Amino acid sequence: MSIPQSGGGPIERHEQLAEYLAAGCKPKDDWRIGTEHEKFGYCKDSLKPIPYEGERSVLMVLEGLRDRHGWAPVEESGKLIGLTKDGANVSLEPGGQLELSGAPLRTIHETCDEVNQHLREVKDIADAVGVGFIGLGAAPEWTHDDMPLMPKGRYKLMDGYMRKVGTMGTTMMRRTCTVQVNLDFATEADMVQKMRVALALQPVATALFANSPFFEGKPNGMKSWRARVWRDLDADRTGMLPFVFEEGFGFEAYVEYALDVPMYFVYRDGKYINALGQSFRDFLKGELPALPGEVPTLSDWADHLTTIFPEARMKKFIEMRGADGGPWRRLCALPAFWVGLMYDQSSLDAAWDLVKGWDAPTRDALRVAAADDGLQARVNGIDMHALAREVVDIAEAGLKARALPGAGGLIPDETHFLNALKESVESGQVPADELLEKYEGAWGGDLSRIYAEYSY
Repeated sequence: MSIPQSGGGPIERHEQLAEYLAAGCKPKDDWRIGTEHEKFGYCKDSLKPIPYEGERSVLMVLEGLRDRHGWAPVEESGKLIGLTKDGANVSLEPGGQLELSGAPLRTIHETCDEVNQHLREVKDIADAVGVGFIGLGAAPEWTHDDMPLMPKGRYKLMDGYMRKVGTMGTTMMRRTCTVQVNLDFATEADMVQKMRVALALQPVATALFANSPFFEGKPNGMKSWRARVWRDLDADRTGMLPFVFEEGFGFEAYVEYALDVPMYFVYRDGKYINALGQSFRDFLKGELPALPGEVPTLSDWADHLTTIFPEARMKKFIEMRGADGGPWRRLCALPAFWVGLMYDQSSLDAAWDLVKGWDAPTRDALRVAAADDGLQARVNGIDMHALAREVVDIAEAGLKARALPGAGGLIPDETHFLNALKESVESGQVPADELLEKYEGAWGGDLSRIYAEYSY
């Protein structure tokens, strides 16, 4: 979850809302890659989730990263709730999941080095305090009551609201993890093409990265339970955004959509003010019940944009949000997948050619089928396995065209980061399939075996 935004004076013109998004436009040479990933922490002796405080806790991990690895603290109401260093942030998800929000970096080589360094630092601290971390899309055994809510004002407000607008909001908050990548655009037209490709192909990412076949101690019948959770969370702020594919879509159309998403909060003087269900349109008129007579700032608008959760989200960049958290090597595969598709024009055009004929029901059906069946999904004559093969080939061509070397020139490009996905395409098996095979075979139905074999 995002941290409070800062900067920007009062909003005096409606046009400032779209101008804020358009300010993200930048030349191709300035495009960067920002990778985020979440992971579950647990006590090694009990295999239960770690609390916020105590000898084996989230706080001990944060303090260790601060004291031993040079991260600067981020506090809220006197509580350590995050860290920052070199343009990156470590933050807490609602149930104590630890998230790295990486710095904007030029190459996947650099972003993978960042991920590797972070996981080494986390393991250094975690091993010392008897804690483990595991990358999965959903908590395999833990119940809602097992997962403590972290001491952040934003989460307290969200927790109560989620119980009123869907059936799985609190499950998402406490018991799911994702990996995502944030990418840039050059112009409004470039943003439009990227948003359309991102939304249409998000189900392919969901299928390839599906890694949550267990929930509350047993198979749940799906390859990505995390993706299933997102389908019944809050219809006002989730989904596949069909209006993005309509003629005339651009920054202003996204603004109009965002203005109709009910608010969560306004952040003032270090505190979250309850604005649950209220209207940003009223806020613009100085008629917000939570702050009567006050008009929003651009930082309020930036905050509001972080409370919208579609499969691809626009801020001053585009976030790809469809993948389960997963094993170490797949944390670098996700940026490789999307960078290959998005940062080479020929590949972006090829990806658009693949999906431009799909209608909204087809895109929605692919989203559902990807969560249920992974690469075995079939929708309206579309074979997910064959589609994934074609999309990964397009991404590989895009990375070859970028031709950005790593390891001091010893590695010619970024294509090797796709190897995990190429293996899945060849075998037809994604991480969820491997987990189910072990559960039904070598583990003999003992799901506790997952921690020793799949922790970082």
